[in-house]
Amino acid sequence: MSDKSNAPLEALETGAAIHPGRWWHALEDGRLQCDLCPRLCHLHDGQRAACFVRARQGDQIVLTTYGRSSGFCIDPIEKKPLNHFYPGSSVLSFGTAGCNLACKFCQNWDISKSRDSDRLMDQASPEAIAKAALRHGCKSVAFTYNDPVIFAEYAIDAADACHALGIHSVAVTAGYIMAEPRREFFAKMDAANIDLKGFTDAFYVKQCGAKLQPVLDTLAYVHHDTNCWLEITTLLIPGLNDGDAELTALAQWVAKELGPDVPLHFSAFHPDWKLTDIAPTPPATLSLARRIARDQGLHHVFTGNVHDTTGGTTLCPACGAALIERDWYVIGRYDVTPFGNCPHCAAPIAGRFGRFDKPFGARRIPIRIAA
Repeated sequence: MSDKSNAPLEALETGAAIHPGRWWHALEDGRLQCDLCPRLCHLHDGQRAACFVRARQGDQIVLTTYGRSSGFCIDPIEKKPLNHFYPGSSVLSFGTAGCNLACKFCQNWDISKSRDSDRLMDQASPEAIAKAALRHGCKSVAFTYNDPVIFAEYAIDAADACHALGIHSVAVTAGYIMAEPRREFFAKMDAANIDLKGFTDAFYVKQCGAKLQPVLDTLAYVHHDTNCWLEITTLLIPGLNDGDAELTALAQWVAKELGPDVPLHFSAFHPDWKLTDIAPTPPATLSLARRIARDQGLHHVFTGNVHDTTGGTTLCPACGAALIERDWYVIGRYDVTPFGNCPHCAAPIAGRFGRFDKPFGARRIPIRIAA
């Protein structure tokens, strides 16, 4: 059992979308246990789970943010970051509010830590989201900004609506989820970027209020037991999770348990939320992390949140040719066949590829969606 919010359910009453929740069961003492994530919150009537958006209402657990969003934007797919999932395409991105982790370094804290219904100004049904993505020429819809695990019912329904119109679904998540909902959730996702926030349990406990092993379990499950394309991101925080030994161990685990072709992104931290006394990540730290991971046999290792063409380039693992050159979210060169092969040596490049037209670029376009 984890800590939980004592905020009354009425806190989101105005305009709230109350939707029956899944993955819970009743306890002998009268409380209800949420079985969505490893926190396993035990709830009295009217009490919220630690994520804030799942709550007990009478004899059931409900999702209080179904159909509501903190905003919709069209982004480049590289921003998720996904470098090997239809590079250059655009993605309709949205999130809700709340989170089931408590990361002190959260880069989207104004959304993930929100306890205010005013953050949820936009409303949209799953069908409206899918139609908007099609209308704006987006190849996919991303559940992001805060963790989609906590609004899984909404994300799953939106993914179904997207698939009906030929739109892909993308999850940007910390992967903190139990086995049963994990199976149902990732069965609906075409791609996922999962945060591997560090590689020690001590880091997860102290900095995130969570545990490492459930995340490793999710990474292994998604890669080995689903058709969901997987990429990984680690935000490097100076002095906390950027030591050579920890990065070596992380890269070794990815190479051994997932294989050399799963893309790994090392992103730069900037001071935010509760870690404002730590300096931004030096670019040299990202370059060193990339070198360490490549030395452990990983083929596709990228640097993020910085201008670094070398660290943003996809290389052919067979002949070493530079195939996709990136500067942050901008693609300067694209040289992969529509079938995902190197044009120089015909080696397959891991990922999801297709016809490459004019890339979307680094734009960020906010949009409104009619419910």
